[in-house]
Amino acid sequence: MKALIAGGGIGGLTAALCMLEAGHDVTVFERHPALTTGGAGIQISPNGVKVLERLGLKSELDAIAFRPDALEMRLGRSGLKLFSIPLRDEALRRYGAPYYHIHRADLLSILSNALPPRTLQLGKEFASLTQSGDAVTVTFTDGSKAWGDLLIGADGIHSQVREQLFGPDAPRFTGNIAWRLVVPASSLPKNLIPSTATIWVGPGRHAVTYYLRRGELVNFVGVVERKGWQGESWTERGDIKEMAADFASFSNPITTLIAQASEVHRWALFDREPLAHWSQGRVTLLGDACHPMLPFLAQGAVMAIEDAWVLSRKLKSINEIPAALTAYEAERKPRTTRAQRGARRQTGLYHKQGMAAQLATYGPMWLAARLTPGIVHARQDWLYKHDVTL
Repeated sequence: MKALIAGGGIGGLTAALCMLEAGHDVTVFERHPALTTGGAGIQISPNGVKVLERLGLKSELDAIAFRPDALEMRLGRSGLKLFSIPLRDEALRRYGAPYYHIHRADLLSILSNALPPRTLQLGKEFASLTQSGDAVTVTFTDGSKAWGDLLIGADGIHSQVREQLFGPDAPRFTGNIAWRLVVPASSLPKNLIPSTATIWVGPGRHAVTYYLRRGELVNFVGVVERKGWQGESWTERGDIKEMAADFASFSNPITTLIAQASEVHRWALFDREPLAHWSQGRVTLLGDACHPMLPFLAQGAVMAIEDAWVLSRKLKSINEIPAALTAYEAERKPRTTRAQRGARRQTGLYHKQGMAAQLATYGPMWLAARLTPGIVHARQDWLYKHDVTL
């Protein structure tokens, strides 16, 4: 089977490795002339790590990623710790795989280096597709063409493959924008930022901090409620002074971290309803192309990794490609829809205004973490315990 993949991001590269592992032939077409070295940190929870381990990438992940000691929540203004739940060793014990923080560029490098030569073709931007009989033809913006038995659209949140199959989407602005930055840990006072996955909550805004690249970098994401600007591109530069003003009310760890930023990026957070269908004939979608989700469960990249494994297994076990794609969609949609809706429900959870609302929301979390700490992990069991490789 010859598979064509549009998109050389995390989902597309993982899909290529899964397809190769299942015995298929595959070519990935990425529109950029080089894989990006930019971006920021992402979280790979145990359910995604299980796939990467099956692909033989554990040693590469261990060598470059950071494993957080705990999951914490703190008040942004005072720094007061609301709870701290062990994660480093507990992830292995409870879920059977580590929990990683990794720079997006590092993960792309690991995935692309694992591909055979000439599997990845750069500078090939998707323009259109046609299906006829038992083949799919893809035309690129430079006029060149490629032929295969199927096409996997892994071309992200603004997927051109999805738009050709099902028309334009209808995103809804959530009223939130996100800031991101990465700074060297050496530029900060030692132990200023906890070696944990930390959520800093505050009125109308929250921040997330964690380490990357063996602890050499600190990643920051800040989400602020706003009615105005609505640009969705996550590569757009932002104004450091504007971001600093958004978090000026937060405590010293956050303000000191922001003060060390040399550049920042921002993007508006949009929500989308789950697609009715992912596939048409010999073409299907994967990852953000079919189930883009808000970042509040940190599952966007992980769901794409899971998709890749399940799709490759269906194509291995079911001879007819359209039937395999239908089976893939039927297995994945309930889980990804639950993740999409779960992330949506988290919107605003960390932005409570006023002491009464904060006590009503965070007080039970504080109490539960002290009396029954396992309950915090239990809320994530449906995500992290899942193993698509079984």
